[in-house]
Amino acid sequence: MVDLAFLLVTFFMLTASARVSEPVVVDTPSSTSDKLLPENVIMVSVDDKGHAFFNINNYHVRMRTLERMGQQYKVTFTEKEKEQFAKMTSIGVPMETLAKYIDMDDNERMAVKSPGIPLDSLNNQLGDWIQFGRIEAAKQAREEKDKAEKVGREFKYEPLRFAIKADGNANYISVKDVIKVFTDKEIYRFNLITNLEKGDE
Repeated sequence: MVDLAFLLVTFFMLTASARVSEPVVVDTPSSTSDKLLPENVIMVSVDDKGHAFFNINNYHVRMRTLERMGQQYKVTFTEKEKEQFAKMTSIGVPMETLAKYIDMDDNERMAVKSPGIPLDSLNNQLGDWIQFGRIEAAKQAREEKDKAEKVGREFKYEPLRFAIKADGNANYISVKDVIKVFTDKEIYRFNLITNLEKGDE
């Protein structure tokens, strides 16, 4: 029994992945919806100050999206910075300071008060993150489909979804501005992330 216990502990230690800390805590409002967030998603978080944060899952898509943003804003990232970015969660800093933010260790990033990603009409970086993320996610899906077809394996594609995770104390105008960024990119369907309300007991 002792050997079995040690084997199980060793297994979980070797297979578990470290939880990457979020740069912002978003306290979402509650609702009665019990739908789960899909795996393939672009999510924009809005903190209580109205700052916008961007996140897209999939290691390769994140890396390629960063490369596209670097080309768009003429910012060069090293291979190490690209790999580090691909392992991170949401980001809430402008492109001008992103390389410096990536180079920080986890504790330093947690101490930084992220100003949010610009989304005004003259500097709509959030819109570019969403657009390039969508393009790269579609490319990744096509590549995975081609690989699956070559080996005769069935390919199950989960379409890319979009979500907004806003703090319950966020200003309505801030959330409305994020929604406008989505609609300007002709994205009219997205999930609003909430906490499930507890039923009466």
